[in-house]
Amino acid sequence: MTDDLTPAEAYAAARRRAADEATALHAFRALYDFELDPFQIEACHALEAGKGVLVAAPTGSGKTIVGEFAVHLALAQKRKCFYTTPIKALSNQKYADLVKRYGAGKVGLLTGDNSVNSDAPVVVMTTEVLRNMLYAGSQTLRGLGYVVMDEVHYLSDRFRGAVWEEVIIHLPESVTLVSLSATVSNAEEFGDWLDTVRGDTEVIVSESRPVPLWQHVLAGRRIYDLFEEETDHGGRGVARREVNPDLVRLARMENSRTYNPRDRRRGKMVREADRERERRQRSRMWTPGRPEVIDRLDAEGLLPAITFIFSRAGCEAAVQQCLYAGLRLNDDEARLRVREIVEERTASIPTEDLNVLGYYEWLEGLERGIAAHHAGMLPTFKEVVEELFVQGLVKAVFATETLALGINMPARSVVLEKLVKWNGEQHADITPGEYTQLTGRAGRRGIDVEGHAVVLWQRGMDPGHLAGLAGTRTYPLRSSFKPSYNMAVNLVDQFGRHRSRELLETSFAQFQADRSVVGISRQVQRNEEGLTGYREGMTCHLGDFEEYAQLRRDLKDRETELAKQGAAQRRAAAATALERLKPGDVIHVPTGKFAGLALVLDPGLPAGRSNGHRGFDQHDGPRPLVLTAERQVKRLASIDFPVPVEPLERMRIPRSFNPRSPQSRRDLASALRTKAGHIVPERHRGDRSAAVDDREIARLRKAIRAHPCHGCDEREDHARWAERYHRLKRDTRQLERRIEGRTNTIARTFDRIVALLTELDYLRGDEVTEHGKRLARLYGELDLLASECLRERVWEGLGPAELAACVSALVYEARQTDDGVAPKVPTGKAKAALGEMVRIWGRLDALEEEFRVRQAEGVGQREPDLGFAWAAHQWASGRGLDEVLREADMPAGDFVRWCKQVIDVLGQIAAAAPHEDSTVARSARKAVDGLLRGVVAYSSVG
Repeated sequence: MTDDLTPAEAYAAARRRAADEATALHAFRALYDFELDPFQIEACHALEAGKGVLVAAPTGSGKTIVGEFAVHLALAQKRKCFYTTPIKALSNQKYADLVKRYGAGKVGLLTGDNSVNSDAPVVVMTTEVLRNMLYAGSQTLRGLGYVVMDEVHYLSDRFRGAVWEEVIIHLPESVTLVSLSATVSNAEEFGDWLDTVRGDTEVIVSESRPVPLWQHVLAGRRIYDLFEEETDHGGRGVARREVNPDLVRLARMENSRTYNPRDRRRGKMVREADRERERRQRSRMWTPGRPEVIDRLDAEGLLPAITFIFSRAGCEAAVQQCLYAGLRLNDDEARLRVREIVEERTASIPTEDLNVLGYYEWLEGLERGIAAHHAGMLPTFKEVVEELFVQGLVKAVFATETLALGINMPARSVVLEKLVKWNGEQHADITPGEYTQLTGRAGRRGIDVEGHAVVLWQRGMDPGHLAGLAGTRTYPLRSSFKPSYNMAVNLVDQFGRHRSRELLETSFAQFQADRSVVGISRQVQRNEEGLTGYREGMTCHLGDFEEYAQLRRDLKDRETELAKQGAAQRRAAAATALERLKPGDVIHVPTGKFAGLALVLDPGLPAGRSNGHRGFDQHDGPRPLVLTAERQVKRLASIDFPVPVEPLERMRIPRSFNPRSPQSRRDLASALRTKAGHIVPERHRGDRSAAVDDREIARLRKAIRAHPCHGCDEREDHARWAERYHRLKRDTRQLERRIEGRTNTIARTFDRIVALLTELDYLRGDEVTEHGKRLARLYGELDLLASECLRERVWEGLGPAELAACVSALVYEARQTDDGVAPKVPTGKAKAALGEMVRIWGRLDALEEEFRVRQAEGVGQREPDLGFAWAAHQWASGRGLDEVLREADMPAGDFVRWCKQVIDVLGQIAAAAPHEDSTVARSARKAVDGLLRGVVAYSSVG
């Protein structure tokens, strides 16, 4: 209490209070009606002290408070703050939050297809927009003081992760970086890199969730806790979470052998009472249906809930199943409020499109408090679901994992139907990181006392494996950074080749690669010490034993090589001899189980080489079918003929011969023995050894005998040390090659890209040519292909719809693997242009192979995909939504997203196209107008 303080202490306390009240953090805290957590306060203090920060904390823990403090500091200092997010949906959400706090006049939005108040002091944007501004040297960057990178762990995304590293590397030194990440296990490593490239960076890691999370398994009608309560095992003070023994028993019971009353091998019967008890126990383990799950959660007070289903079709089916089951989670008042909000938010959608979009079925689910959420939905529909869920008017959402990527949509419970998902190539177990990200949605801060993660029991479930997923909260952050053609010309244009190379070597990817080299380098060091010892062991007083040992190794290698050549020649000669065999030839099988006299029934040659082809193996050579002297009919293989075989006699095979008839086999085998049994085949002595006449072998043997060490009494002892030395030296070279492969990998890829661009006249030393400056404005996976199409005037003379079709091939990638059916494409000029684009891609593909660009994973131009060309052409031509979606066989959300990506690239092409005598820029702008209508125009999120 202040009354107990001395005057000096009271004065010091007052000074501290005054100093605290003068800080920006004090004023900032007053904006919130709750106390900040320690990790938030620590991060804000670091920011106010002028440091950059990396904040790694669980989903829902309030990391964005730190980002909002950066906004607060920028406004107080009259500087700018850019708030970046990985996806447009998050940008829109954050924009709305900041407008509520600071007013529309101070906040802008830039997402590629949205530009609102871009000169505001606070601008929310996608990370790609900031990257493009940095390369273009945009005036908007003037006065920039802070950049917030929300969801910065996205830099591990293999498709778009490079953008985050580009921004971090290229931001001016004067900009303070605020990095917000999910909990990652190598936060300190990432922080070390940030410290290297950005300067003083504080790493703040929080692993505690603001709302505790309980883990459960739903089996049958019962919800089991995954873990027992934590115990210290007899007071030893080591608290551990053990898997619930009831779940372990259930799993063991399911895996136990089911009794079969006919199975008498054990010599006893299971009593009827035992069988009845087992039936009762097994009845606990069924997987409940989706309506039953929601009903059970509702009864337990665990709604609202998000159920993650790793399939769009599964999400839609789940809603329908709940509707058919008569599930209703809203009362009449909530139902009316839902209809009011939905009608207000969808008022701009033309009435004729509502049926096409499945509006009325969607509305019925919403009114009952049930909805799906996935990327195939119309963006407006997704936004409405999110809004109603946050307001508590939708209580059960069935979603794909895309919802877990930062959308502010927390629930009381999260349900996982399965622990396996399709990763684009195969069904794979979800990782601990994915499990953490998904279940992190459970528990609403300020609303719920605790959150709940519920996994549905599935046949074959291992509770121990689930406990491992739930108990591993973190996952490592791995860089996916790789240079691109656009990046290369932009870097060279700004910094020149040498400085660009140095910048790329500062990437997190190279930082991680260099760190991985440390352990290998230590092993090389240990090997070098071992080599020194082995070298001493093989030291000979008569001469250079290392030189002598090398001669012995060279001799051995040459002999081995000649032996292999001889074996290969014998195999080839044997195969040639087999190919010359004909039905009726009598041969002697030299080795194997059926060695001895045999009659060829079918030489086993491929069709076209003989009248018989059965049994031929193109990798193994002919496989003749023979009758042995012991009456067996067998098909032999090349392994039975290590040496060439020649016919000893000829015999006629009776037409009546039936290889399946024992009598036929006996009669013909008897005739075989009578005809050729007296013949003794000449013993195969093998070819004269090539080593006898080999000059190199003669030279090496002479050099060995003439070497001083050959006469050493301890020669063989020295040789053993020399062999150990050789083996260790070989292993050490392999390690050194691994180090070389990991050192400067990014810069080497950059060098290859620069060499290819120089070949195509995009670069001349440090000069970026006219073609290069055009490429610098084209961002996308097929940036170089787009530039080459402009350069070769492939799109000249195309109408807007035709150009839209061609540009779609640059952005579209089919979700499913190729089914062998050629996609439908427009006819006429568009078809010819698409064919030319594929031809140019083939030329670029060959160049990438020649310049070894593709040696780096994920670098290079993929083949253009024509799968969206027809839909883009039809929509840009003014066709109706119903017709286009039906012919495209595509969900509305996917259609809108691809259209917006085509619009984005068309905008780049309009800016990059050469304007002299060019129709491309004009067609591109008209194509944008043709695409940006109807559902595409009124969907605010791409």
